[in-house]
Amino acid sequence: MCYNGGMKSAPSVTLTADQAEAAELIVEWYTHLNTQIFVLCGYAGTGKTFLVDYVVRQLGLTAGESAAFVAPTGKAASVLIRSGTPAGTVHGLIYTREEDIEVNEDGEVISERFLRFVRKESLPKDLKLIVVDEASMVSDELLRDLFSYGIKCLLCGDPAQLPPVGGTNSILSMPVITLKEIVRQELDNPIVKMAELVRGGGVLHQGVYGKNAVVTYERLLSPEARKRLLLGADIVIVGTNRTRSRLNREVRMLKGISPENKLPVEGEKLICTLNDWSKPLDEEGNFHLVNGIIGTCSNVREQEDGLGQLDFRADFLSDTVYDLPFDAGIFTEGQYFHTYGAKACLLANGKLVHEDNAAMLRQFRVKREDTVCRFEFAYAVTCHKAQGSEYDFVVVFDESRRFSDGREWLYTAITRAKKRLVIVR
Repeated sequence: MCYNGGMKSAPSVTLTADQAEAAELIVEWYTHLNTQIFVLCGYAGTGKTFLVDYVVRQLGLTAGESAAFVAPTGKAASVLIRSGTPAGTVHGLIYTREEDIEVNEDGEVISERFLRFVRKESLPKDLKLIVVDEASMVSDELLRDLFSYGIKCLLCGDPAQLPPVGGTNSILSMPVITLKEIVRQELDNPIVKMAELVRGGGVLHQGVYGKNAVVTYERLLSPEARKRLLLGADIVIVGTNRTRSRLNREVRMLKGISPENKLPVEGEKLICTLNDWSKPLDEEGNFHLVNGIIGTCSNVREQEDGLGQLDFRADFLSDTVYDLPFDAGIFTEGQYFHTYGAKACLLANGKLVHEDNAAMLRQFRVKREDTVCRFEFAYAVTCHKAQGSEYDFVVVFDESRRFSDGREWLYTAITRAKKRLVIVR
């Protein structure tokens, strides 16, 4: 179906019947209705992201100016950025960070007392529409702050995915329309077909699905095949932390890293496991070191009091964050040594110690305090940590039977894959 009615003149684009109906409803809502919120749901392969981008352009709005595209995480925002749409996080759009700091006579920061987020009093006057992608991951509490500005909000999400961790999301239970028709380009995509089968309650049997998707059993994998999978995957998705730890150890061994090297070595893949909004990942401060951010480390060195220090680059950015203090205990002893919000003190002699190390603090001047970060290896991650991301080649160790929402778990894991998928049972 070609659609160009009621909107700014533009070359015709072929839309599915679902998409054409949704486009008409969005235009009607934006131009004529007083309601603030429009909820657009769409299953995998229905072209939801394409449709939203198309309608926003036809309405005469410009992404990054009159229309703000946001996602719940930096990783999810990076998916939009890579497709050519300027995007940021919900936090970055509506909150400012306030820090109480102490500086010395040379202007050096010597103490960071606390950090808090404050809702902005207003947003730019020329902002006419806020598009929230991956809305299923946004908590109701965060949405209330977003809606408080009175700006029209177009929320987009997949209702078949897992709900947000540690919060509730009720907004996707009230869609105006749900896209269900698979777009022509995805009709032969085995990954989309597998996702559709799982969402409908079907069973994925062992076998080959098209040219780039396989379901197999762990016991059938030869050592060489297993090695190829674990080293070739962009990400390995699992259900439990026990499996995650086991596979991360296995991948490190396959990469030739000695078990004696408990701390990360140069270039290893890490995931942040603690929200730290005080640490921007890029010069503009659009993205921060928060729970679920995956990247690579360098210049790793062990310090005092169970601390380490490293440089980190998120896998969706080119900027590197230097000299991050981290809790080394999870790597060396299998548990974190330091509590949430604990501070590391950089001393005048270059040592990094915990804030409770009174002897060292008395002996040397403290040049800076910094929150202790938490990282873990990220060759394998849980499905919740992978949500909002997409990868070319995904290996899923199917542990969906361990969860009451197993169908949503497996559907979410499958839809992280863009090109290749292997499910291992």
